[in-house]
Amino acid sequence: MGSSILSIGQSALNAAQIGVATTGHNIANASTAGYTRQVVEQGAVAPQDAGFAFVGKGTEVISVSRVYNQFLTSQVLSAQTSSSQLSAFNTQITQVDNLLADPNAGLSPALQDFFSSIQGVSSDPNSSASRQALLSSGESLSSRFQTLSGQISDVRQSLNGQIGASISNINVYASQIAKLNDAIEKAQAGGSKTANDLLDQRDQAVFQLSKEVKVSVVHQGDSYNVFIGSGQALVVGVKTSTLYAASSPTDPTRTEVGVRTSSGLSTLLDESSLPGGALGGLFDFRSGTLDVAQNTLGRVATNLASIFNAQHALGQTQTGALGGNFFNVGVPTVQASSINNGASTAKLTATISDASQLTVSDYRVQAVATVSPSTAPVQYRVTRLSDGTVSNFDGPTSPASATFTVDGVDLTVNGTSTVGDEFLVRPVANGASGFSVAITNKSDIALAAPVASSATSTNLGTGTVTAPTVNATTLLPSGFNLTYNANTGPTTSTLTGFPGNLPVTITNGSPATTVTYPAGTPVKYDPASAATLSFGGVTAVVAAPTPTVPGTITIPGPNSTLTYNAASKTFSGFPIPLSITVTANGTSTVYPPGTAVPFTPGATFAFGGVSVAISGAPSDGDTFKITGNATGFGDNRNALLLGKLQSANTLDGGTTNFQGAYSQLVSNVGSKAHEIQATSAAADSLLAQSVASQQSESGVNLDEEAANLLRYQQAYQAAGKLIQTASTLFGVLLSLGGN
Repeated sequence: MGSSILSIGQSALNAAQIGVATTGHNIANASTAGYTRQVVEQGAVAPQDAGFAFVGKGTEVISVSRVYNQFLTSQVLSAQTSSSQLSAFNTQITQVDNLLADPNAGLSPALQDFFSSIQGVSSDPNSSASRQALLSSGESLSSRFQTLSGQISDVRQSLNGQIGASISNINVYASQIAKLNDAIEKAQAGGSKTANDLLDQRDQAVFQLSKEVKVSVVHQGDSYNVFIGSGQALVVGVKTSTLYAASSPTDPTRTEVGVRTSSGLSTLLDESSLPGGALGGLFDFRSGTLDVAQNTLGRVATNLASIFNAQHALGQTQTGALGGNFFNVGVPTVQASSINNGASTAKLTATISDASQLTVSDYRVQAVATVSPSTAPVQYRVTRLSDGTVSNFDGPTSPASATFTVDGVDLTVNGTSTVGDEFLVRPVANGASGFSVAITNKSDIALAAPVASSATSTNLGTGTVTAPTVNATTLLPSGFNLTYNANTGPTTSTLTGFPGNLPVTITNGSPATTVTYPAGTPVKYDPASAATLSFGGVTAVVAAPTPTVPGTITIPGPNSTLTYNAASKTFSGFPIPLSITVTANGTSTVYPPGTAVPFTPGATFAFGGVSVAISGAPSDGDTFKITGNATGFGDNRNALLLGKLQSANTLDGGTTNFQGAYSQLVSNVGSKAHEIQATSAAADSLLAQSVASQQSESGVNLDEEAANLLRYQQAYQAAGKLIQTASTLFGVLLSLGGN
């Protein structure tokens, strides 16, 4: 009996010892990250059949296990991923929001100062000080564009570094999980024992990984298979894939994520396949805010330079010359993918043809297999990356050149592509960084108009003529000559000599067809029929040469003397072969060259790139002269037109101005920053709740552990007393035997 009682006491003592040790382990690790409370599970030892009854034989410790809830753990991982994603986004967007909205360092004050300088010089166009002030404010504006662009580039560079750091963290946690998988498999091999502390360490590594990227865990035996993002395998048993940072094949300034599998296969991952966590937040910020901010700033710079230069070119300087470009601006960039087929000879170039149609998007151009009914060797798919809109165009045949236009950007392909070749086109990304003042001499500012008008002093009527408005400088000041080249091909004659970098549209032939030719190319021309030519805002009609031999065709400038015929109520004297467009009472009518043009008081006459309005009641024979402006001194007509550009709707198809476009950017970024800040706070709160729920079940409660310690201590003491009793009884038995 004493022996039986002794073994029962020993089992009780052993169980109490394990209980005290486990409780102490819990207390010691109460502050250990990822530690899960452990509990002792006891069970009664199989009883002994004593004949009259089953007599207990004590207790045994069945297991020491974790208080682990898979559902609550999954909730914590999901909440942590969302919280980290929004936190990373919030940190980044706050920088850009502060940058753009700064009332002193933002773009808006510089724009306002620049146009205030234009208003100032309009009041006194001859003032050297006012002209210098305009140049200085232009320099300040360009400096502001460049500074903002540089700061955005700094944010991008910092972002690339953070992406690289996140990738390094992911690899560290992946390695830890794989090693712990191996250790756990070995520790738990062939038995029912659980390596609690190793399991905690592995779960903690998964938790840390969830801060970097979205995580999915699949149990396989005693191992975790870990997948990130949209399903990319990171850890499978004891094998890991390694992530690495790589420059984008089409954009060296952009860090992307590649994966190298355990078998050595490497590939780049689409950033959309890696949502969640800090890495997903950085990607979301880059695509949704940083790229848009850079392109919006570039679009504002490009549009401002385009419309300002266009109007400035319609003016006249103090030296009597036509205005040149006032601003320089960054040009579109085209980057061929570094993994394009080496045998391809295709070169893609991009030029801006209509700044009002520009978007804030970049474009992917891909060579794809030709789809019937096209017979081109290859087709090109152009994808607007901001919304995924796709356009398809035929590639070049012979000659090996083709041009297609998307959102105000002309894309020209020369050479031959291989299916799969890819290009990244960024029309406005460098607009702000390349923005600068092109003029260095204040006398080169074109504030005057190059054309003047006057009513002859001997006129008898009350007719008046307005100062001319210049719509195009194509024919100023004295026109130009076209060269007629007979039969330059087997059956083709051409016209050459068109001015400037202008495309030409010609309607010619029998039956008449309309064709547009790129700038600088000979224009096919059938001398047997008249031709209507349109270029640079000018329309001219050219009859067949007589005789049809090589020679020159003169296209005169707009200089002319208009004579009024009272009997027919018409004006004549418009230069041939220019067409005349008359706008009266809201209706426009085009009259062919050489015809008398009906007069309505207040009507506007447009020809040769200029327009004038004649009002009043002219008498028969009254004349009105349209001539070149002898001097630009004292003339502020172009300055006034330049000033009006501040409020001109020249973006988004004529629905907003560049000030509005920038203000919209500031507003959008500010709203998004506020939204992300609020959402991030909510995500943090949800994470805290999820952790609290998990810890309420799996965490260490020191009060509870203190109670457990007291309970196990009492059990230990009782077990000791039981052993002492067994010893006493055993001693009594021995003494009886001795007697």
